[in-house]
Amino acid sequence: MILEAFTLTHTLISLVGIFSGLVVVYGLLNGRQLNGWTSTFLWTTVLTSATGFLFPYHGFKPSYVVGVISLVVLAIALFALYRRNLEGGWRNAYVVTAMMALYLNVFVLVVQLFRRVPALKALAPTQTESPFKLTQLVVLLVFVGITIVATTKFRRAQLSAA
Repeated sequence: MILEAFTLTHTLISLVGIFSGLVVVYGLLNGRQLNGWTSTFLWTTVLTSATGFLFPYHGFKPSYVVGVISLVVLAIALFALYRRNLEGGWRNAYVVTAMMALYLNVFVLVVQLFRRVPALKALAPTQTESPFKLTQLVVLLVFVGITIVATTKFRRAQLSAA
């Protein structure tokens, strides 16, 4: 009962992180820093990654690697935003690391969807099948493209404001 409530809370925090991250992407693509949404995105994503380590331990899993990577890139994003104020190269570092953190959250979402949605589980029961791999590849390529465009647009917005 407690584990189910914890799982639901973890999932809801993750979904808030993904949704607010998509709003942040929209802002970056339009050369805007959406402070409230950015804070919500970064901190719910930190909370998602951190709470992932609180589930019962049943041996080492790839999710631990994803969680550690996420926390590292989030630390860089938070440092770039709050300590370096997006000055110089920290502006690009922020965009890249924030997008990496969002990508990792979406990556895990795809994993969970293929585990929990019966139609998707039927397509890729072990997540080694082509539909799963292709979906993850498409998600990765979309995020690479978004990150490139967001970095360029967000940098140009700074240059035109200066």
